[in-house]
Parts: sequence; C-alpha cells; structure tokens
Amino acid sequence: MDIATIIGAVTGFGLVLIAILMGGGFMWFVNVPSLMIVVGGTIGVTLMNYPLAAMLSVMGVAKNCFFYKAGSSSEVIKNLVEFSRVARREGILALQSLTKDLDEPFLVKGINLAIDGLEPQVIGDILDIEIEQLENRHKFGAEIFSTMATFAPAMGMMGTLIGLVQMLQQMDDPSSIGPAMAVALLTTFYGVVLANLICLPFAGKLKTRSAEEVLQKTLMAEGIKAIQSGDNPRIVEQKLVAFIEPKKRAAVMAEEGK
Repeated sequence: MDIATIIGAVTGFGLVLIAILMGGGFMWFVNVPSLMIVVGGTIGVTLMNYPLAAMLSVMGVAKNCFFYKAGSSSEVIKNLVEFSRVARREGILALQSLTKDLDEPFLVKGINLAIDGLEPQVIGDILDIEIEQLENRHKFGAEIFSTMATFAPAMGMMGTLIGLVQMLQQMDDPSSIGPAMAVALLTTFYGVVLANLICLPFAGKLKTRSAEEVLQKTLMAEGIKAIQSGDNPRIVEQKLVAFIEPKKRAAVMAEEGK
C-alpha cells in the first residue's frame, strides 16, 4: 500500500471536512441534485469521450494509486550482474535454469530472447516495443483522470447556472431561494473537489508510477542486451548503476563487491 497516497488523501479530505464542521453542519454540504449533476454529468461526458471498456478499467487503474509496490532497482541490478557472470562462465544457456526463480515477466522474456540467440539489437527493438506499449497503456489511464478533472468543474458551473435560473424563476417565493442557491453553489464546490482532490492527484500519481516502471524496465533491457553482447560483469554493473540515484550507487556497488 502506498503510504504517501493514503496520507495525502486523509490530509486533503480531512482538512476540508474539519473546515466544514468548524463553520457549521456537515449536512449543509450534502445536496443530492448537485451530486447528480457533477458526478453523473462527469461520468456521462467521459463515457462520450472514451470507449466503455476504458471506463470500466478506471477502477483497476485507480487501484494502482493505493496498492502498488515498485520493484527494487538495486535487486534487479544485482540479478543482472549475477546473470552476466553465469553467462560468461557457463554460457548463455545456463541462464535458463535461473529464470524459474524470477517473478518479473518482462525480465524473463528478455532473458529467454537472449537464450534463443537473438542479436542484442533485435532484443533491444523487441523490448523497446514492450516498454513503449506499456507506457501508452499507463498514459491512457492517467489521461482519463485528467479528462475527468477537466469536465468536473465544467459540470459544476453548469449546475451553478441551473441553480441560478431556478432561483431567479422563484424570486417571488423567498422559501425557495435557499435550496436553489444551494444547488448553484454546491455544484461548483463538488466539481472543484472531484477535480482537485481526486482526479488530478490520481492522474499525477499514475504518471509517476508509469515513469518508475518504464525506467526500471529500460534498466532491464539494457542489462539483457549487455549480457547478450558478452560484456564483462563489471561493465554491466557500471552501465546499470547509471539508472539509479547517485547516493544509492555506492551501496549497490559495495554489495556487488562482496
């Protein structure tokens, strides 16, 4: 579970809720017609913009904001350097037995391509296509939330206009002005909350997740190409540590030197 997402959500919604409670009753901010306009309208226009299958997959995509554990780049480097040692010592076919312990399909695929005897350039081309398509899928998920963040305030403004029209049509009845004004103001509030506390943060988190995964898979691809090229394990290590932060490189290299 991603602690930063949990803390951010609790902090954002919590402070807004506290501010609401300090200023009056919570039920003042509950209005079903306003929710229908903003939530229903946002979902409706997003459905018009994307295929149904893409919208149904949104929940699965949103889950990655809370339940995602990035693999350890240090561990990947350690494995690839060890693979390069085995390949140099026993031959590339010796890696076949080592892939059984891996739980990363991308890395397994790359090692199998190397075992099949493909040229490093060909392996790189195949893995680059995999990475590119992965990035496109992730980008599509983030794009849906960004689109919803665009539509939500617009639907809130639409609700505001509806509420103002209702209020102006009933100016002769003072008792009806309050509910109409509530719809006018709360739809804008709901639109802002949906866009800025849910959709935009989710889109940003998914983009960050995508960048992390693409970087790690690029690291794997470079390591596999180096192994297939027959590079010295020390050279493989030097190539791969360039993908991680400078302050972490010393620890990785020290561990490899043991």
